Amino acid sequence: MKRILKKIINKYLTSSLNEFKNEFIKEVSENTLGLSKVSQILLKLKYKELLSKDVNLLPSFDDVGFRTYSQFEEDGILLYLFSILGTTNKKVVEVCAGNGIECNSTNLIINHGWNGFLFDGDAANVKIGKIFFDNHKNTFLWPPKFICSWITAENINEIIHDVGCSGEVDLLSLDIDGNDYWVWKVLDCIKPRVVVCETHNVIPFDKALTIPYDPKFKMTIPDYHSASLLAMTKLAKEKGYRLVGTHRYGFNAFFVRNDVGAGIVPEVSVESCLQDSYTKDAVEKRWPKVKDLNWVEV
Repeated sequence: MKRILKKIINKYLTSSLNEFKNEFIKEVSENTLGLSKVSQILLKLKYKELLSKDVNLLPSFDDVGFRTYSQFEEDGILLYLFSILGTTNKKVVEVCAGNGIECNSTNLIINHGWNGFLFDGDAANVKIGKIFFDNHKNTFLWPPKFICSWITAENINEIIHDVGCSGEVDLLSLDIDGNDYWVWKVLDCIKPRVVVCETHNVIPFDKALTIPYDPKFKMTIPDYHSASLLAMTKLAKEKGYRLVGTHRYGFNAFFVRNDVGAGIVPEVSVESCLQDSYTKDAVEKRWPKVKDLNWVEV
């Protein structure tokens, strides 16, 4: 780190203020990410060491989250899960990845060498994402495939298959803010070992509700979108998955296929995942405003 700071200071002595500012941001950003990668590798090895000694030594699900590229603490949770569950092919499919700079798959792609298949319905997002990965030092030789497509239940299998992805993958990330339940329900061209998806924790934990299917759905009413955690958990069970936890705010949920790590990562209840203060406040104050809208019980 001293070498890095010395390099930055030397540039300051020979650069204008704007040049120095740009160089400082570039140097600190690149080297911070480098340190992050090293730290993550060490953390991964530590998780494996603890597992090899005794599964009971592993930290709790609530203590492993951190954010590098994810919106919240999904990066840390995913690193933890794949450290103890292992990987098969390091393939990740992310449906509605935004611009890719902030999403659930980017840390795995950039810092851990995963192959990514990313989709988003916004052409501007996809353009930014392609520039980002094409110019990043860790991905410019083999960037993830980033496809612009409006996602529906009718096309989800086709668009994933068309980019050369099928069969077993290690991770599916699903965050559509709309037809999430209906898209996952029909998705069968891939068989993810782990699924992370956004649910709608404004809905009480004991209600299995989703919006009715509409391939053109766009959220126009605040809090009228997506599906409850119970709805997604019931669907997960039908598809052979178990709920293993959520991030600290309760709405991003993690599911593991039943034939993967059953003795390592146990199933948890929906109710236990929705006890945080943010969720309780959302249910109390926001659910009454939308509870009488056209929800579908599943």
